[in-house]
Amino acid sequence: MRLFAALVPPDEVLDELERAIAPHVGQVPGLRWPERATWHVTLAFFGEVPERALPDLRARLARAAARHPVPALAFTGFGAFSSVRRARVFWAGLSGDSIVRLADSVRAAGRRAGAGHTDEKRFHAHLTLARAKTETDLRPLVESLAGFTGSAWRAETIRLVESEPGPRVRYASLDEWALAPAVPG
Repeated sequence: MRLFAALVPPDEVLDELERAIAPHVGQVPGLRWPERATWHVTLAFFGEVPERALPDLRARLARAAARHPVPALAFTGFGAFSSVRRARVFWAGLSGDSIVRLADSVRAAGRRAGAGHTDEKRFHAHLTLARAKTETDLRPLVESLAGFTGSAWRAETIRLVESEPGPRVRYASLDEWALAPAVPG
């Protein structure tokens, strides 16, 4: 099964993102905008994970969640991979405390559980909003959205999600773990 671990922002925060991008959806040739129901912040992509590794992965993710306090986050700005000028992925950036440490811990849990393909690229907190099959210049789109900052929110759980590829990618939440209570201050 093809798995990843993710944070899912609250609806009111996703509403803000949706309103910000709404005038641009369908306006950039070649850019495909996935359904909002698929929006998430990937902490770790595990790839194909054998069924036998699932119990250990679940246990390790539960331990990782329990060790990390609930982070305060906000969507701040937009960008693209690999670059704004030669983009294949358009995203909303994410800022906040301790999300990199959380992502590192979740990745380590996957490695230790035998997840076959833990992504080792440097973690860049973001939510993917659109994709292109060919490199596309998204400078006008990113510039038109400059200055966007969403409301602060708290990510209280991490989810283990199965991705079912196909003409329409489908995600199924397999499990969810609460993060440790937020540290005051």
